[in-house]
Amino acid sequence: MGLFDKIKHAFVKDKEEEKQTEDTTQETLEDEKTDESTETDAAKGSETEEEFEETTESTAFPVDEQEETEKIEEAPADTQKKYEKGLSKTRKTFKDRMNELFANFRSVDEDFFEEVENTLIGADVGFDTSMRIADELREEVKIKNAKKPAAVQNTIIEKLVDLYEEEGEMEVNELNEQQNDLSVFLFVGVNGTGKTTSIGKLAHQYRQEGKKVLLAAADTFRAGAIDQLVQWGERTDVEVVRGNTGSDPASVVFDAMTRAKEEQADVLLIDTAGRLQNKVNLMNELDKIKRIIKREDPSAPHEVLLVVDATTGQNAMNQAQQFKETTDVTGLVLTKLDGTAKGGIVLAIRNELHLPVKLVGLGEGIDDLEVFDPNDFVVGLFKGLLQEE
Repeated sequence: MGLFDKIKHAFVKDKEEEKQTEDTTQETLEDEKTDESTETDAAKGSETEEEFEETTESTAFPVDEQEETEKIEEAPADTQKKYEKGLSKTRKTFKDRMNELFANFRSVDEDFFEEVENTLIGADVGFDTSMRIADELREEVKIKNAKKPAAVQNTIIEKLVDLYEEEGEMEVNELNEQQNDLSVFLFVGVNGTGKTTSIGKLAHQYRQEGKKVLLAAADTFRAGAIDQLVQWGERTDVEVVRGNTGSDPASVVFDAMTRAKEEQADVLLIDTAGRLQNKVNLMNELDKIKRIIKREDPSAPHEVLLVVDATTGQNAMNQAQQFKETTDVTGLVLTKLDGTAKGGIVLAIRNELHLPVKLVGLGEGIDDLEVFDPNDFVVGLFKGLLQEE
């Protein structure tokens, strides 16, 4: 089943559930009406029966409400539901833009197609992607003779999904974890994107899986960066290799690689200083760190993960483009996806940069960093937006 078929399936399922809910509500109302018109002649129970009921109630086992609440909170949330909830702002924005588009046009003409381009660009799906979708839409509308807004909107979504699926055929979203050997992941990006927090959450996940994890505080430049990672280490019960503020980051990485081998760690997560891609000295420092890693393990780093903030939209796209040109980024960590209306940027990143998204932040909780699932993402993005034709 293709991605668009999955969205249609979800659409049909939602409609069936709505119909079932309506039928159930109607039946309940009819039953209540019948009950109200019927006189109640039931005899009261005997005193003995009342005493028995009271005894039964008094001997019932008490429920610890706090314990029940904790169990509910600890239960793992369905990943698809996380995507649906996390993408709610993006979904609403896309829906509003579509409604505005169709409200302003009574016919599907050339002006309409130009506005489709502007609408998609405004939804952060990327300039090239928007142009391509508009061009394909012109042909598709002619073939299908689609004139009603619902049919045209469904065709736009279908084209977006098909392109997204096509561009991702060779994409690998899973982290490049080494089996029975040390996995070294290097995190890069500008300040304020949630880099250190993402490292802490990922460390927690690996600890939950029973893996031996080590953190390296190679951001020796920013005041408080080391302390922040140490706090995450304490929170997740993970050892942190660190130096002093202002010390050589490469030496910290060397110590971490040595320690990881000595302690037979499964995963080493390396935090680096926030750097702009146009700062030559900082990019040279990053190259030095990678040389140190490769000297200790020629196959490492196994991932160079660029952390970008989804709320910045097109700016995140620009950062990814420029980092890709200056260093060998292997994948993206997209944070704060739940707090933005610009989730369409994932479409642009895949379609135009061909960089795989590896991890996404779908909430503020420690368990809300998820391995990116392209199917769950696209269903969460467009679910509920299909129209009945």
